[in-house]
Amino acid sequence: MTTTTSHPVLSKAGGTDNRPGLLLGVVLAAQFMALLDVFIVNVAAPTIRAELAASGAGLQLIVAGYTIAYAVLLITGARLGDLIGHRRMYLGGLALFTAASLACGLAAETGQLIAFRAVQGAGAALMIPQVLSLIQRNFTGEGRVRALSAYSAVLATGAAAGQVVGGILVSADLFGASWRPVFLVNVPLGLVLLVLGSRVLPRDERTDPERARSLDLPGLVLLAASVSLLTVPLVLGQEQDWPLWSWLSLGASLLVFAVFFAYESRLARRGGAPLVAPRVLRHPGMGRAVLRIAVAMAVNAGFLFTLTLHVQGGLGYSALRAGLTFAPTAVVFGVVGLTWRRWPARLQPFLITGGFALAAAGTAGMGWVLKDGSSGGAAFYATFAAAGAGVSLAFSPALTGALATVRAEDAADASGLLATVTQLGQLVGVAGFGTLFLNRLDAPGAHASGNALWACALALCVASILGGSTGLLRRPR
Repeated sequence: MTTTTSHPVLSKAGGTDNRPGLLLGVVLAAQFMALLDVFIVNVAAPTIRAELAASGAGLQLIVAGYTIAYAVLLITGARLGDLIGHRRMYLGGLALFTAASLACGLAAETGQLIAFRAVQGAGAALMIPQVLSLIQRNFTGEGRVRALSAYSAVLATGAAAGQVVGGILVSADLFGASWRPVFLVNVPLGLVLLVLGSRVLPRDERTDPERARSLDLPGLVLLAASVSLLTVPLVLGQEQDWPLWSWLSLGASLLVFAVFFAYESRLARRGGAPLVAPRVLRHPGMGRAVLRIAVAMAVNAGFLFTLTLHVQGGLGYSALRAGLTFAPTAVVFGVVGLTWRRWPARLQPFLITGGFALAAAGTAGMGWVLKDGSSGGAAFYATFAAAGAGVSLAFSPALTGALATVRAEDAADASGLLATVTQLGQLVGVAGFGTLFLNRLDAPGAHASGNALWACALALCVASILGGSTGLLRRPR
């Protein structure tokens, strides 16, 4: 069998530095920074609550306001990049994210921090969909596959790295600034990326005026409403003991999602430009990839979030020690995400299913060694690493397979769709498994936190098994 290697193809527009490695490094650094901010606040949350006298709901909104804005606007950001230009939207989103990070670091009270976190999430939503679109449009063949593998590795390591960096920055108490460096660290990084991005990102092609009028405003409104109705109760439901409005909101989200997809399908039949092109959803393997990515990200976010609660609350670890606990797994995530393509060809068809199986075994084993209230010793790190490697194997090949053959003209739609699914999967994982942990935490017993983690570990194991069972679905001929 002969393999043809295609080299990365980049725009040669004047005024840009067309080194593919540098372009990939710039866009992935922004992706890592934005993902870091989803998780970096977890470790800092107790300090923020104490210093700003934040209520429980206020703290929830500080942590999750970013995620809500991010999830609601991701597909919108992808479409705007397609219409206005991926370079412009990347740099504009990065500038907004950097400015909002500075404002978060200087916030004087809870309301300000909540508002600035939402703006920060909006900046990330404008910036991040451009990462996948730029990869899709500027790399081909093996170059694209390598770039997507690096992208997957960044996603896999970002969550755990956020916990590590958060713990280090809070414990360091730089210049007596306490929790504020978890936001301020983005400012110099963002400024450097703005300078580099203006040099290495290909110039946007001139947009056709007819195409610019094709922005699907009704679709934007319906999608934003459906995602908001889903995410807000998931974030605030546990804190408020799941009141009636939260259940009504979840039910309404399903109805509005159905209206959104019906509208998009009708718009496509009429020859319009829907926000999510139906042909993207009909792309071979895309539906199954969406399901696998959602489950993998829910398991990943769920076990990281509940483990954070356990080691800081149940085991009494400091922010630094809690953060460093995640460091070995962050390395494993990244190594697996970057190297799975080099594994023997006979293993490739089984990587995703095997990854879910490994994640199931790892999460169950982790819960077992920690349920008695001990630190778990070497067995904890072994099972934790197994869970991380399993999630990375389940996620990275699924994402790469879904995007590697998507047509360039569908890159923005596919990027927005999969980025949104990734984010919603994380949010559902935190809300669902976090709720299970917190509810079990009140149960009587000598090791309430360990037992709560054990219950979550079993649920994570079941979710991983369900994710692996997607491999039993028949592939279309």
